[in-house]
Amino acid sequence: MEDPGYDKTTRPVILTDDLKAKLNAVATPTLAGALQDRGIENGILVGLKPTRPDLRLLGYAHTLRYVPKAPEFNARTKGRNMQRFAIETIEADEVLIMEARYEVLAGTIGDIYSMRVKQRGGTGVITDGCLRDTPGITDIDLPVYHFASHGARVGRVHTALDHQVPIVCAGVTVFPGDILVGDAEGVCVLPARIAEEIADQCVEDELREEWGLWRVSEGESIETTFPMHESRRAEYENWKRNVKGC
Repeated sequence: MEDPGYDKTTRPVILTDDLKAKLNAVATPTLAGALQDRGIENGILVGLKPTRPDLRLLGYAHTLRYVPKAPEFNARTKGRNMQRFAIETIEADEVLIMEARYEVLAGTIGDIYSMRVKQRGGTGVITDGCLRDTPGITDIDLPVYHFASHGARVGRVHTALDHQVPIVCAGVTVFPGDILVGDAEGVCVLPARIAEEIADQCVEDELREEWGLWRVSEGESIETTFPMHESRRAEYENWKRNVKGC
């Protein structure tokens, strides 16, 4: 069921062009490090792999929760197919993210439904269960992350029960409207209210890592280069200004 506390018109953060540019410029390990700095230890979805490592994912979480196959819940959903409903309510810049309990005995979404997500303006699909039609999904220009593949239909082991409610996907609690960032490494979940400050920190963190990698590639020890020691700050700032133009 749709969470009555979720209102996309009052999202705690808006993905402006500036914020998108910052989040698309940093790696998910850098984002995970910034989350750890704030005491959030499990910001990375565990065990998921992309069908298209060349594509980057960014968008608001649009959640769907599967429970073990439970025909008796049909009455609760009043006959509504919650999987179809979730897909047909996806909006621009949203990522369909599904809780499927690492279940490997049936798919959670196939190529036609994934294409529908894309056509509605969605920016990705994530499941901690299986894809079906995986080769077809890979052909779609859409970032998709999954745990495994299985050709069986979703109803073999799943009932789609809840939509736009907090879920647990791949070991991480995800609220509707959280910001999801994915690259070839994996997907990071950013709590919406701190997404902007994390983006600002990570832009600077990435520059420090780039400087550190450069110095180490030139033969220096990691002793003062990574993490950058305060004694190297003036040198780093000079590099950032003269080489990176910032």
